[in-house]
Amino acid sequence: MRQGLARLATLVISVLCTAALADSSSQGAGVMAFDGKEALRVSQAAIGRSLSDHTFIDRSHREVRISDYAGKPLLVSLIYTSCYHSCSVFTRYLGEIVDVAREALGDDAFSVVTIGFDAANDSPARMALYASSQGIDAPNWFFLSGDVNTLKSLTDELGFTYAASPKGFDHMAQVSVIDADGSVYRQVYGDRFEPPALVEPLKELVFGLEPGSSALDRWVDNVRLFCTIYDPSIGRYRFDYSIFVAMIIGVLCLASIAVFIVRAWRQSTTPLAH
Repeated sequence: MRQGLARLATLVISVLCTAALADSSSQGAGVMAFDGKEALRVSQAAIGRSLSDHTFIDRSHREVRISDYAGKPLLVSLIYTSCYHSCSVFTRYLGEIVDVAREALGDDAFSVVTIGFDAANDSPARMALYASSQGIDAPNWFFLSGDVNTLKSLTDELGFTYAASPKGFDHMAQVSVIDADGSVYRQVYGDRFEPPALVEPLKELVFGLEPGSSALDRWVDNVRLFCTIYDPSIGRYRFDYSIFVAMIIGVLCLASIAVFIVRAWRQSTTPLAH
């Protein structure tokens, strides 16, 4: 576990998003050092934490709340629109992984929100322009703006750390996976990561066992959970029937062995006729 966190720390230190300096009141005290290891620790400590029902404004200037996305998994990414390189690369790549996830899990299986954390500059109009420039026009993907206090509270809950720098902001490239009840379930780091890093926790949530579901629904979800696998040769998920077939064959083999043992035992205990 410690070695894994150390590798993550090395990764996130190298994945800092910097861009043109924005004259923003959200920069507070000004330029400060960004500590990647501490940022990772804070981020990991957020797992299991519930999000408050914050209010944001979407790119159509409509008011939305975190509770509007409850009931299914939610992916949350934070960017600032003045970041013309790293944040853009991160968002475009996230778009590719979201496409992979929707192929595997369904178009309506989860939602995505990208939130501008630079409150003074990331207006709804800027967020709309940012979404368009990244080519993001997917269903259930929302680009949101918030005020300073809301963003401070949200970033604290998500364990998202950022610091003003001479070129803008330094921060981790982080996607937070939120469960249907609004709690942080997993953190995914880096502007390039393998699809399973994000899709697997989504699978666990989407195909998770609902307390009120029927026995048949639970059985079907279990089959989908274990049989939807990632194929690195095509970079996509597929439903692998062979796993299910192998399970059935295994059960039949065990049943046949059991029948053979019972028959052999009965024959050995049957008295010989005189």
